[in-house]
Amino acid sequence: MEHIVFEVGLALTLVAAAALLSARLRFSVVPFLILAGMVVGPHMPKLGIIDLRFIHTAPLLEFMGRLGVLFLLFYLGLEFSLGRLIKAGRVIVLGGTIYIALNFGLGVGFAWLMDWPLREMLVAAGITTISSSAIVAKMLVDLKRTANPETEMILGIIMFEDIFLAVYLTLVSGLVLSGASSFSQAATSAVIALGFMLAVLVVGRKATPWLNRALDISSDEVFLLIIFATLLLVAGLSETIHVAEAIGALLAGLVLAETEHRQRIEHLVIPFRDFFGAMFFFHFGLTIDPYALGGAVWPALGAVALTLAGNFAAGMLAGRSVRLSPRASSNVGLTIVSRGEFSIIMANLGRNGGLLPILQPFAALYVLILAILGPLLTMQSRFVFEQLNKIFHWQRPPEMKEDPPRVDGTP
Repeated sequence: MEHIVFEVGLALTLVAAAALLSARLRFSVVPFLILAGMVVGPHMPKLGIIDLRFIHTAPLLEFMGRLGVLFLLFYLGLEFSLGRLIKAGRVIVLGGTIYIALNFGLGVGFAWLMDWPLREMLVAAGITTISSSAIVAKMLVDLKRTANPETEMILGIIMFEDIFLAVYLTLVSGLVLSGASSFSQAATSAVIALGFMLAVLVVGRKATPWLNRALDISSDEVFLLIIFATLLLVAGLSETIHVAEAIGALLAGLVLAETEHRQRIEHLVIPFRDFFGAMFFFHFGLTIDPYALGGAVWPALGAVALTLAGNFAAGMLAGRSVRLSPRASSNVGLTIVSRGEFSIIMANLGRNGGLLPILQPFAALYVLILAILGPLLTMQSRFVFEQLNKIFHWQRPPEMKEDPPRVDGTP
C-alpha cells in the first residue's frame, strides 16, 4: 500500500479538475467525472510514482463511491415527504404513471429485442426508466425555471420516480442479489424486501417524537456522528437481507425527514453528498474499460433514441393531461431526459449480481450520452419545440392567434 495517500490525492485532483472544467463550461459535472475515471484506471501505464492505474487505492475509492450512493439517496429521502405526495397527489400520480409506464415499457421492449435474459431485462429497464434528479434539479435552478408552470409537473414526476425506484430497486435487488431462480424464490425475496421497507417506515414514523428528543443535541459533531451511524447501520442492515444498501439509505432519509431536525441534517450533509457523490461518478468511470465499449455502442445508441422519443411523448401526454400548454408540456419531456446516478446504481446492481458484463459499458455510454444531451435539450427546449411545432402544429404562433384589427373599413 505504498504511496496510498499520494494516489488518493491524484484521484481527488482529477475529480477537482473535472468539476472545475464543468463549472467553467456551465455544464453538468456528471459526464466530466465519468470521463475522468474512464481515461485513467488499470489500462494506464505507471510513470514513476505517478500511478494512474489506482490499483492500490481501488478498494478505498470503491468504498468512497459506495458512500456517495448512500449520501445521494439519503439526501433524496430527506427532500421527500409523504405530506408533499398527498398535496400534489393528482399531478404526481397522473404525470408519473404516464412517464413510468411509457419509458419502462420501452425499456423492457428494448431489452427483449436485444434478447437479454429476464434479470438483465429488468435491470436494463431500470437503467433506461429513471431520470437523474440531480441533473434535472440543477438545470431548473441554473436556467431559473423554478417558477415555470411546468416545474410542478417535473418535480412531481421526479417524486413519483423516487417512489417507483424504491419499490422497483427493492424487488429487483431481491431477485438479482439473492440469486433467486424461481418465481417462488423471487416472490419470497420481494416480500421480505417490501416488508423491511414498510417496517422501517412505520417504526420510523411512530418513533418521530422520540427522534425529535433524541436528536436535540447542541453539538454539531455529536449530531453528525449519530446521523452517520444511523445511515450506515440502516443501509448495512438492508444489505444483509439482500435489499440494495441504497434503499436503506433512502429509508433512513425518509424517516429523518419527518423530524423537526430535517433542515439541520440537510445543511450538514450537503458537503458530504457533493464530495462522495463526485467520487461515486469518478469510480464508476474507473470500472469502465474504454477498449471494451465497442460492443455496447449500438445498444446504447438504440436505447438513447428510444429514451428521447419516449421522454418527449411522455412529457407531452403528462403535461396536456393537466392542461399545460404544448410548449410547457414539451419542456417537461426535454427537461427530464437526463440519466445519471440511478442508472448507474442499477448497472452496479447487475454487476454485483453477476449478470451479463455488457450492462456496465452499456450503462456507461447510455448515461454519458444523455448526461450531455439532457442539459443541451433543456437549454434549447424552446428551439426544439418550435422546430417540431412546424411539423405537428400543436400550437399556433402568437401572431396567428387572432387577426389584426382593420383600420380601412374593409371586412
